[in-house]
Amino acid sequence: MNRASRPDRICLVLPTNRECSATIAAIGEEAVYAARRFGVEVRLLILDSADTATRSAHARAVADLPAAANVVVHHVDEAAQRDFLRSVIQRSGVAEPETVLRLLLPADVSYGACTDRAFLIAAALGCRSVHRRDSDSTYQVLDGATVFPVHHELLSLGRTAAEASESVTETLLDPALAPRTVSMVGSSFIGELSVDIGEIARLDKGVYHDVVSLWAPADWPDESKRHLVEESFTGAGSARFTGDHSTLTVVDPMRVDMCNISFDHQVYERVPLPPATSTIGSDYFLIHLVHDAALPGVLHNRTIENFYTPERRTDAGFAAYQTRFVKFLLSMLYFNFVYARMAAAGGTLLDGQGHVRPDTVIQFLRESTGLDRSENVWRLDRVDTSYRKLGGRYEAFAEQLATRREQLLDEAERDIDEFALLTGAWAPLVAAAADHGFGSAGG
Repeated sequence: MNRASRPDRICLVLPTNRECSATIAAIGEEAVYAARRFGVEVRLLILDSADTATRSAHARAVADLPAAANVVVHHVDEAAQRDFLRSVIQRSGVAEPETVLRLLLPADVSYGACTDRAFLIAAALGCRSVHRRDSDSTYQVLDGATVFPVHHELLSLGRTAAEASESVTETLLDPALAPRTVSMVGSSFIGELSVDIGEIARLDKGVYHDVVSLWAPADWPDESKRHLVEESFTGAGSARFTGDHSTLTVVDPMRVDMCNISFDHQVYERVPLPPATSTIGSDYFLIHLVHDAALPGVLHNRTIENFYTPERRTDAGFAAYQTRFVKFLLSMLYFNFVYARMAAAGGTLLDGQGHVRPDTVIQFLRESTGLDRSENVWRLDRVDTSYRKLGGRYEAFAEQLATRREQLLDEAERDIDEFALLTGAWAPLVAAAADHGFGSAGG
């Protein structure tokens, strides 16, 4: 059955590795809202990497979801995900199958890889779009009604910009882009910073500026870095939802977040997300790709409320999170280069049908791996100096970091190489997933 003959089916996905029974209940309500309000079939996909006891609690939460027409729940543990991936990889015939499996289901945390698995399962389910939420966030409520982002997502996603203009508050889009498909609809968050570094700002605002500015290109002027620091990780600030507003535009990547995002299948079925492990921000690549290719999107204001889980406050959680932050800073040597190349390429990132060109993305990734690492050596030096100024557990973390410098430098470059490898394998993987299909509800 080709996609055009399938029911209007979407994938609402919640990846998690922590207890989130309340979030499961809430996203279940969003699934019901989408099915009833828009007449779509919703595949609610819970990708569960939590421990056995937590998965059992999640299974009970899933069982407690009320049955609803056109809502099918798939609660999938890592063993089932691995079985699915092995079958798809074998069917695809891609080179280096064990490497591809490791990239898609690594032993360590990978924000990109978990979403890539959702993309493949969505392809197997015949979905036209993926709508992602996170387990450490919750929905806002206005006048007793829950504010679901899927409302704006389903009004516009997959329609031409010309058609979508009827469903938004305002249009700020070059009329020449009107025939292109709305490829992304998203918003941001309120609440805690998206990156758990607020304590650094409270301890020393100067150190906070020095550290956060490290994700900018090294040659940026000081004023641009200052502005970036002010904008970084803050989402939509603290303004709560009071009424709908949506803008049809080429969406600024700084205005949307992966806890509140949706993509049309024509994007994620062509280019995956970077599968880098222990690296925050590794799941944001497609947001930049959509922007740089001048694909239309909708920015709305149904923000999600972000909160921190207690695990981050433990010593082990602190060290793990700070490592993910440092690896993010190191990744930017490569991604800043790739983003600049994509921005310069503009519309040539698209083929004659208006779809992104994976080969062009791969070319830019490969070129970036030849960059001089001295900028990343400088980043590590700056982090070391900054964290030692803060003392306490930050100084202790700097001591640990000093023993891993070469390893981290190597990993940052290898992560880009492996992203290029996965992107090259992506088309046959998606095709194999679509042929393979996905099992019944619950797995």
